[in-house]
Amino acid sequence: MKNSLSILTVPAFDDNYLWIIHDGDSALVIDPGDANAILHVLEARQLRLTAILLTHHHADHTGGVDALLAHQPVPVYGPARDGIRQVDHALFGGDVVRIDTPRLQLQVIDVPGHTAGHIAYYAEAQHWLFSGDTLFAGGCGRLFEGTAAQMLASLELLAALPDHTEVYCAHEYTLSNLRFALAVEPDNVALQDRMKSETEKRALRQPTVPSQIGLEKRTNPFLRSRVPSVISTLIATGKLENSEDPVASFAALRNWKNHFA
Repeated sequence: MKNSLSILTVPAFDDNYLWIIHDGDSALVIDPGDANAILHVLEARQLRLTAILLTHHHADHTGGVDALLAHQPVPVYGPARDGIRQVDHALFGGDVVRIDTPRLQLQVIDVPGHTAGHIAYYAEAQHWLFSGDTLFAGGCGRLFEGTAAQMLASLELLAALPDHTEVYCAHEYTLSNLRFALAVEPDNVALQDRMKSETEKRALRQPTVPSQIGLEKRTNPFLRSRVPSVISTLIATGKLENSEDPVASFAALRNWKNHFA
């Protein structure tokens, strides 16, 4: 099963990534915000759509669902708690999605924070994580509906996955995320190296996604809110008072990033 599946990166809008998983014949799509972009790839590759998977309700992730269903009626999997009307297979954390064609098994992880019902999909056999807008390369999603405590817990669940897990997030935000990360940890050598590498990719118009969990743990400040160097910066810049509260540290990071130029 590992060698029979491939992932296609489908850019959409200004900075979205939509994901198609296929076996050369059948395909499922994750977070199809733009139906035309998906249909173009399916037709060009002569792939048959068999399922749609959604991580949360925002329009840039769900906006293409109706048009895809009009083209090919298929099951729609998505979070039970995010109010997506097209979902006919409602999912909770701990559920397992089994797709026959292409043959794939995905574990569902509850990751509230960005939205109240956000979920992620983890393909353990392939070491793939589809994190939506929860974990980004070098960053994390804004707290539109959830709390800092929820998002911290969600990110720590994802950080507990194996280090070689590939992270397929939904946006090309990496360089801006890493600029912020360097403001938080300017002496982080792994982060400096990553900024150089990712800048070179973007200069060639290459995606910086997927990332890997291990890399995120070394360079993503939102997975490092308990690290002394991160806490020291937050205190030194007047953004944090109590170094004993990891939720306060995370909330200070997220608030700083919200206003970071």
